[in-house]
Amino acid sequence: MAQGLFLYYLPPYSPELNRIEILWKQAKYFWRRFAGLKGSELLSEVESLMNGFGTAFTINFV
Repeated sequence: MAQGLFLYYLPPYSPELNRIEILWKQAKYFWRRFAGLKGSELLSEVESLMNGFGTAFTINFV
């Protein structure tokens, strides 16, 4: 903590702690819905997915 930095060591592979893994999980779940979309519809769906990350899409350990 020489300059106010903290190091957090994570296990070598821990998808439940990696935010991008959570996002990819949601993207793969909704991927089939994206298949038939074109142009602005696709962009709208992807933006919705990205904006929902952390609020609508969260980790559920149950």
